[in-house]
Amino acid sequence: MAEIIQIDEHSWRIEDSMVRFFVLEGTQKALMIDSGMNTPDAAEIAKQLTSKPLELLNTHADRDHISGNGAFESFYMSPAEEENYRAAGGKGTVVPVKEGDTIDLGERVLEIIDIPGHTPGSIAILDINNRVLISGDSLQDGHIFMFGQFRNIDAYVPSMQKLLTYKERFDEIYPSHGTLPVKPSIIEELIDAAKEIRNGRAVAEEVDMFGNKVKLFKFPCAGFLCG
Repeated sequence: MAEIIQIDEHSWRIEDSMVRFFVLEGTQKALMIDSGMNTPDAAEIAKQLTSKPLELLNTHADRDHISGNGAFESFYMSPAEEENYRAAGGKGTVVPVKEGDTIDLGERVLEIIDIPGHTPGSIAILDINNRVLISGDSLQDGHIFMFGQFRNIDAYVPSMQKLLTYKERFDEIYPSHGTLPVKPSIIEELIDAAKEIRNGRAVAEEVDMFGNKVKLFKFPCAGFLCG
């Protein structure tokens, strides 16, 4: 069963097994960021927390982030993620968002940052006034999936390097997996780790993931699961 944890007066995280999603409230409307892995009732959970009109944005379209999407006729997502979303059986209309777009919840403005790599349309969301970056799966201290269709570690490194240009604008990172929060210093650590993998200098162990034999590269900051 999903666990609701209040972050502040107008922000919540919902812990759903090994993944989490978020509800953010402004003065005019609320936004759910992702819809969980085992929570087809995610919208109903969110409506317990806020009386404001509720919208949905997906950081990306892996199956553990979209279980409650069916309650929404339309939702925000990067158009680069639509193939991944449809491949996972996702329904509804994608309202495209891209780098630099903003969503105003009413005295709470969220800015979209494109960070392809984990998936083609992965995005991060900057909660400007609260100085928080919501990062999806791309920044975390758990295991970052980089195996199978849609993954691209070569795109991941420049995405993380781009986030460094935003680093003075947030104090904490809220990932979808692992510890919450993590500090912005993890960005440089993840860049260094991914470069070690790309350059062939990192050592891996073979592990089984969903019937696939993949390489797990362990670093102090996080693990990378690669094909």
